[in-house]
Amino acid sequence: MSYSVGQVAGFAGVTVRTLHHYDEIGLLVPSERSHAGHRRYSDGDLDRLQQILFYRELGFPLDEVAALLDDPDADPRAHLRRQHELLTARITKLQEMAAAVETAMEAKKMGINLTPEEKFEVFGDHDPDQYAEEVERRWGDTDAYKESQRKAASYTKEDWQRINDEFTAVHARMGDALARGLPADSEEAMDVAEEHRLFITRFHYACSHELHSCLGEMYVADERFTVTYESIRPGLAVYMRDAILANAVRNS
Repeated sequence: MSYSVGQVAGFAGVTVRTLHHYDEIGLLVPSERSHAGHRRYSDGDLDRLQQILFYRELGFPLDEVAALLDDPDADPRAHLRRQHELLTARITKLQEMAAAVETAMEAKKMGINLTPEEKFEVFGDHDPDQYAEEVERRWGDTDAYKESQRKAASYTKEDWQRINDEFTAVHARMGDALARGLPADSEEAMDVAEEHRLFITRFHYACSHELHSCLGEMYVADERFTVTYESIRPGLAVYMRDAILANAVRNS
């Protein structure tokens, strides 16, 4: 039994163009061709596509997916176990985030003031004040730090929630570009990097391309930042840094 590219696209919920791309890069080469030269996919090909889509949903770049699936020592059951573990961890994280948002929504509706601990939950695992002393020691004399402090002092709880939501959305767009296999120096990735820079300028301090590039390097060099970005998508810290640098070059 074999299937046409259109049938497979319908089964998997992907575009025909995506399947063509996977074929062109050797990630999913159909096992058969019709007499007219059209792609025909076997049940084994569909199994491989399922594995590809699992890893893509988990944020793995296409080259890493290929390396994982083409490992001669890999056990197909090991792939499923690993994917199950990663998906379970993501589900747990999303459930925790959803619960935190629901708490904030309910508190807002009832006019309840959240405790410091509850406010922290709204921001997930990131504590805005965790490194306050270190930040002040390293950058306290800079204009950027002083500007950031002035702006921060004027924000309400609702402002912080809105700012956090917007920043999360920027990171999600960059993670999506990575998940779709776009190069870090693609127009789309650089545009998101520019959006990230302008966000910092609008809500925190004037962030030049040079300063933004320094931040990008810090995302990779400082494991605290790296962990934050890697929790969004594996490989995002380096990808973010590279997109920021490419955007800086584009605007130099």
